[in-house]
Amino acid sequence: MTVAGRVRRESVRMQAAELFEQEVKPPEVARRLRVSLKSAYQWHQLWREGGVGALASRGPSGSRCRLSPRCLEKLAAYLEQGPAAHGWVEDQVWTAARVAMLIGRKFHVSYSVSGATRLMHRLGFSPQVPARRVAERDEQAVTAWKEATWAEVKGPRRPAGATSASRTKQASPADRPEAGPGDDADTPRS
Repeated sequence: MTVAGRVRRESVRMQAAELFEQEVKPPEVARRLRVSLKSAYQWHQLWREGGVGALASRGPSGSRCRLSPRCLEKLAAYLEQGPAAHGWVEDQVWTAARVAMLIGRKFHVSYSVSGATRLMHRLGFSPQVPARRVAERDEQAVTAWKEATWAEVKGPRRPAGATSASRTKQASPADRPEAGPGDDADTPRS
């Protein structure tokens, strides 16, 4: 749920609490606030047991981050150092899988690949995209490769008329031949 969605939901619950205080019944609250009858009854139960405070938001749902703020700062510093500083010398790209492995090595906490992706986004990083170009990148060699090798690998395009098509719409009975291969001429068509 988005932040705006959470704020709206919180506002609706507070409006429901005001209506309950005015002794408005849950079905009427549901109608006025355009919420489900089930939600109105649940909110009414919470309100009866704990008042307005029971309807207050408890914050975003989901599991808490398993790394402390200090560990998150360390992780950001490790990510800034780059993958080569942590043993991945073949390229300078942080992938979510590598970040999950780094978290396990450095903090002894297990993260899934998708969890590592969310954590990277939270820290301002995006997986599998280098933060800056590699220092050794040779722009002239890249341009020459694109012009010569890529054109050869890609190959020529097919001419516009060289495509094939097949009929996918069933022909009308008038368009069908009287007898086709394998058809028995004496058998009527349905």
